Amino acid sequence: VALFQYLSGFGNEFSSEDPCCPGALPEGQNNPQVCPYGLYTEQLSGYAFTCTQPSNKMSWFYRILPFVRHKLYTAMHCGSLTDNWDEVEPDPNQLQLLPFSITKSIKPSAGDTKSHNRIGIHMFTCNTSMVDSCFNNSDGDSHWSHWLIIPLTLFSLSSPILLTCPSPHLHVPCVLQKELRFSGDVFGETRGYVLEVCQPGTHRCVATGYTVINKYQGKLFSSQQMCDFSPFNLVTWHGNYTPNKYNLDIFMVIKCVDPSIFTVLTAKSTRPGLTIADFVIFPPRWGVADHTFRPPYYHTTMRPRRRASSMMTPHGPDGDYFDMAVTKWGLETCQRLDKSY
Repeated sequence: VALFQYLSGFGNEFSSEDPCCPGALPEGQNNPQVCPYGLYTEQLSGYAFTCTQPSNKMSWFYRILPFVRHKLYTAMHCGSLTDNWDEVEPDPNQLQLLPFSITKSIKPSAGDTKSHNRIGIHMFTCNTSMVDSCFNNSDGDSHWSHWLIIPLTLFSLSSPILLTCPSPHLHVPCVLQKELRFSGDVFGETRGYVLEVCQPGTHRCVATGYTVINKYQGKLFSSQQMCDFSPFNLVTWHGNYTPNKYNLDIFMVIKCVDPSIFTVLTAKSTRPGLTIADFVIFPPRWGVADHTFRPPYYHTTMRPRRRASSMMTPHGPDGDYFDMAVTKWGLETCQRLDKSY
């Protein structure tokens, strides 16, 4: 597995440059009349320019050719991707999803793709890398539109300003912003999840044209780049509208009765204290509280969960799990109780 050097910092201003083109990044200005090496200036804005500076996100790209050089988009077959959430009646019962086979997929969601106020949870399966093609998401609004990609098997992503290395530990989710084109490389049968939140590499010559797949208002469209060039023909860039990734193996969890201690990422809403979506993990940890029920407690909440529990539907550990925590198996048979404590 190749090793890459990453730019560190959450929400920082970054810049990088192709070492084959020293001096390609303009100094002291964003849009020079003539760019070094005859490059084209292109800005990717994550928010309206009238927003305050702390909330404004943007990146400046310096490219061999701009994104606008593409053919007309045409509609694609969407498969199991849908934006009609009235096809089935709501079910308030406890549900549990089993792993899907590689040829199947599912996408539960809530909200309207045109109103820019929703979340979507996709399950993806694949067994072939994206060759001479890439994907971008146009749904959502501004930099509040993110894709959190959570691979469950070896998976590598590449975009103009991000190249991920497949982690041997597999615990490396990636956040991708709206309109950021990316490709995926797989190493055998691959599966994972995508959380979509919406709230008000190197240039390659391609003989047959580079295909761009665009998700727009819940539908899929495809187009080909003109002049046989890759949309990854980026030479240098700078900005803060960037993807990011994080190794969950280094996330510190301290056992606590407050479930927020497990939260890795939060998408805020306009209502204080209420989030649109939370990404939480439950890694191995020490639970040292005395006289405390160790498994997750039974719970009824206003928040739906990806584990298929609908909002206000009671959920919790099953009977066997409960018995293992409070019976002879949990106290003696499993031999995991620290008797020196």
